[in-house]
Amino acid sequence: MPHLHLEYTANLTGLAVEKTLLRLNNVLMASGQFGSEFDIKSRAIKVESFQVGTSLSPRGFIAVKLSLLSGRSPQVKQQLSESLLAALQDAAEWPADLQVQLSVQLMDMDRDSYSKVAIG
Repeated sequence: MPHLHLEYTANLTGLAVEKTLLRLNNVLMASGQFGSEFDIKSRAIKVESFQVGTSLSPRGFIAVKLSLLSGRSPQVKQQLSESLLAALQDAAEWPADLQVQLSVQLMDMDRDSYSKVAIG
């Protein structure tokens, strides 16, 4: 735990995805909220078909969803969200001709029903 899902639009060709995931994992580890770096799992999904708003002008987005075991305070969740958003802002050189929206959403997972095992 945690699980980080990053969705990004295909028109963000300057985004170094693996580097961005590592940067986000490092932000999470530096927060002091997680016991082991091995517990942080992130993945990225490129969105080929998308529409942002109704305009035909070039737009894109990166949306991060972070699933955490329940029990953290609203202040801790806000701090995690803001730290991840700041890391996203520095993740790429954003094209001047493209409007990009960055977002972070935190979701609680029920601690009592979450199961995990590490093999190897």
